[in-house]
Amino acid sequence: MSGTQRQKIAGLILTRRQYETKQGVEIELWLASKQGPCRVILPAQRYVFLIHQQQLERAQTLWAAKHLAPDEIRPLSLRSFNGESVSAVYCLNNKIFRQLQAVLSTASIAIFEADIRVCDRYLMERFIYGTVSVQGDFSWRGSYWHCQAVTLSPTTFTPKLKQVSLDIECSPSGELYSIGLSYGNSSNKTDIDNSSIDNQSGQLNADRYATVLMIGQSQPADDVPADDINIQWQENEPALLRALEAWFQCHDPDAVIGWAVANFDLRLLAKRAEVHNMSLRLGRDGSPLRWLAHSSEPEQGTVILNGRVVLDGIDQLKNAGWMFESFSLEFVSQAMLSTGKLITNIHNYTHNKGLEIKRQFEQEPLSLARYNLQDCLLVERIFAKAQLTEYAIQRARLTGLALDRRGASVAAFTNLYLPLLHRSGYIAPNIGDIEAQHSPGGFVMDSTPGLYDWVLVLDFKSLYPSIIRTFKIDPMGMIEGLKEQHKHSIPGFRGARFSRDKHHLPDILDKLTAARESAKKENNQPFQHAIKIIMNSMYGVLGSAGCRFHDTRLASSITLRGHQIMLETRDFIEQQGDQVVYGDTDSTFVWLKDCSNAIDAQARGKVLEKCINHYWQNKLKCEFQLECFLEIEFETCFRKFFMPTLRGSDTGSKKRYAGLKITPDGESMIFKGLETVRSDWTELAQHFQKKLYAKVFAKQPIDRLIIDTVESLNNGQLDQQLIYHKRLRRPLNAYLKNVPPQVRAARLADKINANLGRPLQYQQRGRIAYLITVNGPEPADYLQSEIDYQHYIDKQLKPIAEAILPLLGKNFDEMISDQMRLF
Repeated sequence: MSGTQRQKIAGLILTRRQYETKQGVEIELWLASKQGPCRVILPAQRYVFLIHQQQLERAQTLWAAKHLAPDEIRPLSLRSFNGESVSAVYCLNNKIFRQLQAVLSTASIAIFEADIRVCDRYLMERFIYGTVSVQGDFSWRGSYWHCQAVTLSPTTFTPKLKQVSLDIECSPSGELYSIGLSYGNSSNKTDIDNSSIDNQSGQLNADRYATVLMIGQSQPADDVPADDINIQWQENEPALLRALEAWFQCHDPDAVIGWAVANFDLRLLAKRAEVHNMSLRLGRDGSPLRWLAHSSEPEQGTVILNGRVVLDGIDQLKNAGWMFESFSLEFVSQAMLSTGKLITNIHNYTHNKGLEIKRQFEQEPLSLARYNLQDCLLVERIFAKAQLTEYAIQRARLTGLALDRRGASVAAFTNLYLPLLHRSGYIAPNIGDIEAQHSPGGFVMDSTPGLYDWVLVLDFKSLYPSIIRTFKIDPMGMIEGLKEQHKHSIPGFRGARFSRDKHHLPDILDKLTAARESAKKENNQPFQHAIKIIMNSMYGVLGSAGCRFHDTRLASSITLRGHQIMLETRDFIEQQGDQVVYGDTDSTFVWLKDCSNAIDAQARGKVLEKCINHYWQNKLKCEFQLECFLEIEFETCFRKFFMPTLRGSDTGSKKRYAGLKITPDGESMIFKGLETVRSDWTELAQHFQKKLYAKVFAKQPIDRLIIDTVESLNNGQLDQQLIYHKRLRRPLNAYLKNVPPQVRAARLADKINANLGRPLQYQQRGRIAYLITVNGPEPADYLQSEIDYQHYIDKQLKPIAEAILPLLGKNFDEMISDQMRLF
């Protein structure tokens, strides 16, 4: 195929980049489309910032004194939030662009919207989010389409992505051994067969596009044949890298997925290519893989891989709201897939993993190849199970964020809000224009501690987004509302007032809500999940000092309205004759005093739901003349419910409870904020609490359980349950005055590591496993002293028991006193 064709191509933006030329800023977009990969160049863009027009003459004088001049100055029909008109200052050159700003900053002249990247502004101002339609002259470059000087417009078309799961194995000093590549599963496939690999035999299914590039040569004398795995043997490291180049040219993936794939795998590949003075040409246009280290953290950086997006499993899980005690591949795969890596059962795994990989490379290369490929398959299955690629695509479509962007809820808000603000005649304020002030958090009601039968939970659906929609809370809406007469605007809190018809955020949320309902009907889980997270982030953004629209009046008008709604809802419920024993942010816990069965509880929950919704609809219509978007749902029924006190106090605790929940499949134990669901408590405490509460809720005797647990503990039968797992949040040498147990254990571990000639593990953070011994905390890998069982009785078992025993008329110390005399 050759020549130039006039056509329109719709695609998903894989990567975006801007770079400077003599003609201005060029924007490069790589798309995945139905017609194949596409490179789009948008030439001659300019850097821009805004200043008040009344400061323009002074600014030009200051620039002239420095022999500086912008490319163009253009008055705009826009104004700042204080009502002043502005002009746009354009530059072709980034150095001059920054020099112009520096001169103004020195003179205390305000600059606006200078931090918005040219590429991001170009796309957001055209409402292009994630997917784009490109019309222009396209030419085929052998493996991709190329188009320059084009017209871009929004579209909803989303192609399937071709993605490869990549993982490398290397020596402890970083020399490459092998590269695993699993390819061929489209991003829209929702699950991958659990039998991809058998953990017992290590046999891989052969009906997949899976390859291991490995240094070495085939060894026919191996006991285990390699029929189950495709290995391409390479003579040395340069040959391995050239084979990887050839593989990418052949299979041409849109996305590269992996575990720490950018900061480890691709970074090391780029480094090893540099060692051999090679250009590792993995880009779609034949460009080399590049790694740009961050100046502040050399181990962190950015991967440049033209035409291919790099999606890291850890980042994508966090973006999608997944939480784990540890984000290691082994921990996450065990939690999500009930399977894990192939090298996990060797003695002192933490220390010897690197040595075991080296041994396998030298002595059992087929075993290492299987291990390498298993990591690829685990990542592939995690992405499929959590639908991470689909989530990234939907997030990009909703917000305009790049597919590989981490976090960035503030940037997402800016992408959605700023173009609408401009079309309403305003520019955005700067971060810090309004002094950051604390805003009240979510409502948490004082609890009434106790052990209850039949407690309902009623939840307001998306409470904060619903408040924003109902009361028209909006940055521009507040500016307009404060100018209007009080009778026409809607009151907020801390002096805020909001316009009834001049706003954008409520409309954005209206559209997101409609889209979420549509996604629910289509059973599009990634789309509705992405919408939910984005909607719920809107309050957090307005309450964040890092957002240009931050104003405590906005955030407080959301949270304090939430407080009012929760308190009035409690009062309404209690007027109906039921008692509210707790409330938290958007949930209300109602004790049905005279209820005796689940059918009655369910019926009363539905009645309360209907009555509360009717109450708020009438109230808002009569008092504010507003349509009500608040909606409460009867969400849960507990047959048994326990609300503890604060330790050593009669005051009810907050955000901590347990209950026996009624579900369609029967009953299940629910713990919130208690030891069972906290990672800083031992397995002993978690097992003990579950067993204890199960007996209490079932009205069974508990004395034997407590006595037997203490006896088993003292007999050494529960030692494997006594390990603490805690994360080191700072480097070890940063702990000076307050030295917690985990730090003492980590320092001891690294002292022993040094004596044994092993790498130090904990100097720059990490996760330590340790026990409390008679000589203090000691690392689990290097336990030297006897375990302090009394510590575990006093600090793990007793606090859990004492939270609930007083309600049963029992005392922990008295129950175990006779037992303790035996030791």
